[in-house]
Amino acid sequence: MPKLYLAITNHGFGHATRGASVAATLLQRYPDVHIILATTAPQWLLQSYLPTDRVTYRSVSFDIGVLQSDSLTMDKAATLEKLQWIRDHWEEILAPEIEFVLRAGVDLIFGDIPPLVTQLAKAVGIPCWMMSNFGWDFIYRPWGGEFEAIADWIADCFGDCDRMFRLPFHEPMTAFPHITDVGLTGGIPKLTAAALRDRYGLTTPKERTILLTFGGLGLAQIPYEQALLAYPDWQFLTFDRQAPDLPNLLKVTDRTLRPVDLMVICDRIVSKPGYSTFAEACREDCGIVTIPRQDFAEAALLLAGIQRHAHHQILDSSAFFAGDWSFLAQPLVPPSLGPLAKDGNDVIASAIGQYLSSV
Repeated sequence: MPKLYLAITNHGFGHATRGASVAATLLQRYPDVHIILATTAPQWLLQSYLPTDRVTYRSVSFDIGVLQSDSLTMDKAATLEKLQWIRDHWEEILAPEIEFVLRAGVDLIFGDIPPLVTQLAKAVGIPCWMMSNFGWDFIYRPWGGEFEAIADWIADCFGDCDRMFRLPFHEPMTAFPHITDVGLTGGIPKLTAAALRDRYGLTTPKERTILLTFGGLGLAQIPYEQALLAYPDWQFLTFDRQAPDLPNLLKVTDRTLRPVDLMVICDRIVSKPGYSTFAEACREDCGIVTIPRQDFAEAALLLAGIQRHAHHQILDSSAFFAGDWSFLAQPLVPPSLGPLAKDGNDVIASAIGQYLSSV
């Protein structure tokens, strides 16, 4: 049985969901492939995208992304300290995984997008492929100071990647020597709009149904009561279990459902910038309403991307958090260009499957 070692960066939920989306397509297309999923992302999240058969979960942390208290608030000092520790102890981190990969008979290592997995692949003598719309060097370098040395080290690791599948909304990714551009990745809705409406007894029309989704870390300062009660004829949906009980707010607690499953009944989503959320909304032709994110380089790429390829609104953060949601009464801005290709899952999974079939 061919084996893929899939390592996912430990930062929020977006890397995990897009990695799991590609993995699910791979398992569907290639019934003899087994996946070793190396990440500390919650298993309930991974299993909402990925069937449990032919998947082995391995709780391994290769990197940290950015340490955050919520989906927007970053702790740079703690992030730098942890990154420096990882850089100084990378051989110690990799030692047990080198032994495991050799013992398990892994055929291909695939990463989204921990830099160290390229060094794992070198140590065991098998290829390392990756996918992303950015490298962590791109995130850290603008922060200057000691982050620049970290960015240089990460770029050197990325230089050993044998093939990068570059997703939409991307930076140049010049650290990677071999790049293949692909379309959007993401999950496929599990239910029809009619089935979802029937399940939750929803009668509000699609044009007044809104999904509020702010990633795995959430966003505590959302002014739910002030904003939502001003629009009693609108239906709002959320996965935030800490949200207040309001007559026009449905709190979805079923962990088998995902944001992409609710998009089929929504005119638009309201979100912070995030590749996976934006990609799934574009795949479902769902409008995107977002607030800017400061000092995180990927955010500018995402905002530029939705202006080109999605019906959208970019909000003033101060008004949003103050409870002024008058944007709901405004039409979405049409994109300046056409839609993006939606074939990312298929292209990446096919390439992996063909490689594994040949070894």
